[in-house]
Amino acid sequence: MELIVDRLTKQYQNKIAVDRINLKLNYGIYGLLGENGAGKTTFIRMLCGILKPTNGTVTFDGMDVSSEEYRAILGYLPQEFGYYPDFTGMDFLLYMSSLKGLTKTTAKRKAIKLFELVNLSDCAKKKIKTYSGGMKQRLGIAQALLNDPKVIILDEPTAGLDPKERVRFRNLIKELGKDSIILLSTHIVSDIENIADDVIMMKDGQIIFEGATSDISDLERLYLEKFEG
Repeated sequence: MELIVDRLTKQYQNKIAVDRINLKLNYGIYGLLGENGAGKTTFIRMLCGILKPTNGTVTFDGMDVSSEEYRAILGYLPQEFGYYPDFTGMDFLLYMSSLKGLTKTTAKRKAIKLFELVNLSDCAKKKIKTYSGGMKQRLGIAQALLNDPKVIILDEPTAGLDPKERVRFRNLIKELGKDSIILLSTHIVSDIENIADDVIMMKDGQIIFEGATSDISDLERLYLEKFEG
């Protein structure tokens, strides 16, 4: 199982948002670190097949990321995900399940399990407009996992989560990383230093560092050196 990024580039008129990125991702958790404006979200949207690159390719086991086959094994949480405020949490997960091609029986069973996983079981029948920011984020994480994805891409997934929720999220990601490729994009070093197998740092549309977390003695210090130097 391999996600291959080959000379990936995205240019908007005179601005290069992503500049000839090459990466190979296998099983495990990858932390994508970078300041706001580094190009992380543009990069992620191309990995998800949402945004067409100016040049370069992204493939998963030979499949182009724009294909239906790839979307069937992809779980994606954007920085701001859309929802219908008058839907209940359960309505939303069942609706997203139908878009992902799950049967009604499978969708209901999976939704109940995911509500437990993200600690929202008591709120499944409440309207999303009554949810706090952290609750909405947890619901977003749940919808990204509906189809048992092999590739999970999360853009600032801990936004709005309190300290307890962050710990629960980290434990969940650790478990999922055993059987999936997970890319977690953030500008918060502590979100990934204890769970990522590898760290990727991005600045001005380019990868400026890539390495195993186990080889980094002080990730916070390395991050500051890379972005203040």
